[in-house]
Amino acid sequence: MMWKNVSNGLAGLWLLAGLACAFAVPVQAQDDRMASIPMPAQARAIELGTGKLPGATAPEAWYTQYGSRFARNVVVATLTPYLPNPAKATGAAVIVAPGGGFRTLSMENEGTDVAQALAAHGVAAFVLKYRLNQTPADMPGFERSMREMFSGAARPPQPNRPSLGADLGPQLADARAAFALVRRRAMEWHVDPTKIGMIGFSAGAMLTLTTELSGGDAKPAFLGVIYGPLAPVTVPSDAPPMFVALAADDPFFGGGGYGLIDSWRAAKKPVEFHLFEQGGHGFGMYHKTTTSTGWFDEFTRWLTMHGWARSEQ
Repeated sequence: MMWKNVSNGLAGLWLLAGLACAFAVPVQAQDDRMASIPMPAQARAIELGTGKLPGATAPEAWYTQYGSRFARNVVVATLTPYLPNPAKATGAAVIVAPGGGFRTLSMENEGTDVAQALAAHGVAAFVLKYRLNQTPADMPGFERSMREMFSGAARPPQPNRPSLGADLGPQLADARAAFALVRRRAMEWHVDPTKIGMIGFSAGAMLTLTTELSGGDAKPAFLGVIYGPLAPVTVPSDAPPMFVALAADDPFFGGGGYGLIDSWRAAKKPVEFHLFEQGGHGFGMYHKTTTSTGWFDEFTRWLTMHGWARSEQ
């Protein structure tokens, strides 16, 4: 099922998620300037075989901001494994979907840093570099386009309510291909094919929900929705357990209600929800003075409770 047929509670929120992620400033003062950097070698990245983004002309590029690395103009999707010590492996795995409004990807704060921390708990983690909407190839043009996009949605009418349409066809294909790849190589990577979940941040959280709600053969064993939209949805009859974390002062999703949680509870599906007083948007793995920094510890405790992770570091 294509994105346009997915539950109406999520449609149209991708732009707001992207703006929030792309312009989120950690509590600790960090350099918010964008600076181009050479594209990393990414020697361990595995192409997913979903093809080149149709109509793409700008090449993949990387930059730094807030002391972290970001990718943009991704035209070929890849998956990079971060495997635990086989002696500690639980058999569980997680597809990690960074955020960035489908224009950029926060590859460290919401990608590799998360994956490495999961591997330390015995969970095989795989960072999904999914295809993105094109941005200007030159850095000044990119910065200008992001400022214009941010300015245009500086006053979103109703966070957590549909406002703009979005077709996540390429990104959804990438997510499904990621699940298929991990299952094909499950024995090699010491993964139980029935214990593959997905966690996403902001726009990546939207992709995580879309992967579940659109059906198909991905069938995540569990979901992690980190500062994503919380609009109500129609919950599948076989929906998996879900972990949700959000800061109450999130400028995009902190004041729109908690329909997603209510939907899961009404369907009598397991859900854990952490609403932190402070943290803003895009906190990820940044070390902050707010309690939102503890989201990952709570997430791993939740995984351990379900038997998907180990409590020891």
